[in-house]
Amino acid sequence: MNNAKQLPPNRFYLESDVERFAPHKARDEIRSPFEIDRDRIIYTSAFRRLQSKTQVFMAGEYDFYRTRLTHSIEVAQAGRSICHYLRRTSEYLSSDFFIDADLVEAVCLAHDLGHPPFGHAGERALNRLMAPYGGFEGNAQTARLLTQTIYGEGAKRHGMEPTRSLLDGILKYKTLRRDLPETRRESHFLYDDQVQLLDFITATHPPAAEQLSVECQIMDWADDTAYSINDLVDGYHAGFITGRHVRDWAASRELDAANKERVEEMAKALDRGRVDAFFGKKTGDFIRACRIVPRVGAAPNSPPRHRFDLAVDKDVLSERRVFGQIAVDLVFKAPPLQHLEHKSHHILSALFALYQEHHICNDGGLKLLPPATTSAIAATAEPDGRARLLCDYLAGMTDGFAIRTYKRMFDPDFGSITDLP
Repeated sequence: MNNAKQLPPNRFYLESDVERFAPHKARDEIRSPFEIDRDRIIYTSAFRRLQSKTQVFMAGEYDFYRTRLTHSIEVAQAGRSICHYLRRTSEYLSSDFFIDADLVEAVCLAHDLGHPPFGHAGERALNRLMAPYGGFEGNAQTARLLTQTIYGEGAKRHGMEPTRSLLDGILKYKTLRRDLPETRRESHFLYDDQVQLLDFITATHPPAAEQLSVECQIMDWADDTAYSINDLVDGYHAGFITGRHVRDWAASRELDAANKERVEEMAKALDRGRVDAFFGKKTGDFIRACRIVPRVGAAPNSPPRHRFDLAVDKDVLSERRVFGQIAVDLVFKAPPLQHLEHKSHHILSALFALYQEHHICNDGGLKLLPPATTSAIAATAEPDGRARLLCDYLAGMTDGFAIRTYKRMFDPDFGSITDLP
C-alpha cells in the first residue's frame, strides 16, 4: 500500500487490491486507501439522499422508522463488528493478516447507493421501464455511481476512483445482462456496458471471477442481519407484527422444533413489548455465528480476499431464514405496503414516459429535466445511452422528490414557476 506506509502492514491485501479504477494524479495521504474509499462515499450527495429513500416504510412517514441511510449505517456497524470478531477469534488471521474493517465499512455504506426511490418496488419498476434499454439493477447502479457518476454533474460526471477491493466488495453479481437468459433478466446482473469494470475487478483472479470476495460476503451477511432483524422491529412499531400474528404465521408453516421454539420466543418478546432488547441480542448472536474458512478450490495465486469464505453456523442461518420469511409475509406483503408498491410503479412509470417522450424520442420536445441532465442527454446519440442518463436521474430521486415532481407534472393545482425543477 504505497500511500499507507505509516500504518502497520497487513499482508491480507496486495498492491493490486488497492489499485484504483481510472485513477487521477496520486496525492500524499495519511489515510489508508480504504479509509479514503469510505470517506469519499460519506461525503457524496448520493449517500445523503439515502436518508429520504424507502427501506420498508416510505421515508418521512414517521420519524423513527429506518430509511436506506440508517439501514446502511446499521449494516456498516455489523460489518465492522464481524471483522473485529473474526480478527480476535479466527485461527487464520493475525495482527498482520486480517480483513480490513475500514474496507468492509466502506462496502457496507455503499451497498445501497444505487437503489432508486420507493425501495425494491422502485427497482422493479425501473427494470421494467428500462427493459428495452438494458434494464435496471440496484447493484449494477451502485457500481455505475462509484465508477462513472457519483461526482460532478451532467456531462462532467465521473466516479470516485474506487479501489479494486471496494468494487469487488459491493458486487454481488458479476454477470452481464446480455449473458443471462431472458427469463433471468429481472435482477442480479451487471449492465452490458460495464465490461471494463468487470475486467478490472477480475484481472487479478480470473478463476474466482464468479465468486464473492470475503468482504462482499461479510457485507451480505451484515445486510441480511440488518433487514431480517431491524425490519421486524419497524414492523412491530408500525403495528404489522404482534405475538398473535407470529403464532398464527407459525401455525400455518412446517417448522422444525428449534424454529418453533425461536418463533415462540419472539412472540413472547412481542407480547411483553421487549422487542428492542430481544432483537438487539439476536444481532450479537448473528455476528458471533461467523467464522472464515479456506475456500475450496481457490487458485493459489488468488489474493487472500478470494482464498477465504465466510461461514455462518447452520442454526443461525436457519433462524435468519425464518425471521426473513416473517418479515416478507407479515410486513412486505401487508396491503398498506402493497398499496405503496402500486403507487411507486405508477409514479415512476408516468415520469419515465413523460421524459422519454420529450428527451429521448423527441429532441425538439419540452425541456422538462434540469439543464445539466438535458445537455448530457442531448450530447448522447444512442437511445440506450440517453435512456440510461434518464434512468440515472430517476434513480437518484428521493421518495419525496419523486412524489413532488409527479404532482408538479400532472396535478394542475400543485406547484408554481418558482419551484425548483
